[in-house]
Amino acid sequence: MPPERLWELFSTTKFTEKYNRTHGLYFYYPNFNAQLKGLEGKPVELQGFYIPLDLKQNTTIILSKYPMAECFFCGGSGPESVAMAHLKVPPSRKLKMDQIIKVRGILQLNADDVEEMTFILKNAEIIN
Repeated sequence: MPPERLWELFSTTKFTEKYNRTHGLYFYYPNFNAQLKGLEGKPVELQGFYIPLDLKQNTTIILSKYPMAECFFCGGSGPESVAMAHLKVPPSRKLKMDQIIKVRGILQLNADDVEEMTFILKNAEIIN
């Protein structure tokens, strides 16, 4: 599946606002369609804009469908426009904000953990 098609599939995710007792706040929880559920646990490729995280562990990165100014954290986009990648090894080169990269990993859909992103690539590697 072409990486841009995966962003399209992410955008089909519907979100329902629900109260989270642990945090005492309302959060949006995803409802994944059958096509996305069929990709869970399978290798996928995703190309997007690199968004840096301020974490000591440099094996966790964020990919965004949009550049930083328009992304979920700073702009008006929704949670379907970002994905987290847990890399096997740290990047072999220094990445710059908004640099376009492609990542390959195992897709994990997160419907419950509000501390994680909705879309996660596990055991991932940067392929360009």
